[in-house]
Amino acid sequence: MKGRTVLVPEQGTAGSSKPLLVEGEGRRRVRRIRELVIEGGLLVAALVSVATTTMILAVLVVESLGFFDTVSLYDFLTDTLWTPLFDDPHYGILPLLAGTIVTSMVGLLVAIPIGTVSAMYLSEFASPRVREIIKPVLELLGAVPTVVYGYFALLVVTPALQWIWPDLPGFNMLGPGIVIGIMILPLVISLSEDAMRAVPMMLREGSYAMGATHLETAWRVVVPAATSGIVAAYVLGISRAVGETMVVAIAAGQNPNLTWNPMEPAATITAYIVQVALGDLPHGSIGYRSIFAAGLVLAMMTFTFNILGHVMRKRFREVY
Repeated sequence: MKGRTVLVPEQGTAGSSKPLLVEGEGRRRVRRIRELVIEGGLLVAALVSVATTTMILAVLVVESLGFFDTVSLYDFLTDTLWTPLFDDPHYGILPLLAGTIVTSMVGLLVAIPIGTVSAMYLSEFASPRVREIIKPVLELLGAVPTVVYGYFALLVVTPALQWIWPDLPGFNMLGPGIVIGIMILPLVISLSEDAMRAVPMMLREGSYAMGATHLETAWRVVVPAATSGIVAAYVLGISRAVGETMVVAIAAGQNPNLTWNPMEPAATITAYIVQVALGDLPHGSIGYRSIFAAGLVLAMMTFTFNILGHVMRKRFREVY
């Protein structure tokens, strides 16, 4: 709609008039300017995120190139020893990779089943009052510093496990893995519950109309329909578990050990980065650059998990 105009007498000239624009056109112009400013701000925020990620990857790649000038990629990927700070250095990433994968898998074995069942209860069975109590508790659990979780794993979980397995060493991957699972539970539960509550009510009503029980509707209708969001929660949980630092640095030990047994001590990629970063290695040395090579592997692992999660979300979204 065009802006309205009115004719008003021009000052100093009898009978003459000139058009004045009423607020309609002006308001649209102001609103358009505001929209452009908001769009520009959103674009800047998106570009900042992309630029930050790009710069992080650039630093990792540039520093890693200096590392691979000395260490061959083949030795890095196949050597079973990781002793870059010893007199006889070896630079095989497999021991750190094994420790990272084992602790992450133990955490996921705890977080995924418990988180999914808990999210289903909160979404489909819990009363509003119970939900209002449990949700803040979960958020509080997610706000606990990771260093506290680390000492909880070392001083509480591991001694409790030693009652079951007396031969379990004080440093192991099982205790930290369980604590990592507890730590990522709020993330998995919250995102999964949001995905389930977003399922249209007509799907539930249709299931009830067909004679399904409340549990059958939750398990066979709501969960499949919310699979895309649940998978997203799992992917974020995996990335969080893989990148965890303080829990494994405190309770898993810092001795790189190529083992897939969670009851043995080992070191993870993040624990090694912390160990070296707190040391006095000279800048530019091969030991210093090894943390960037390890960090690049960690970034590629997270990137791979995110791609797999995106593919799975797309597939489930097409199905349902």
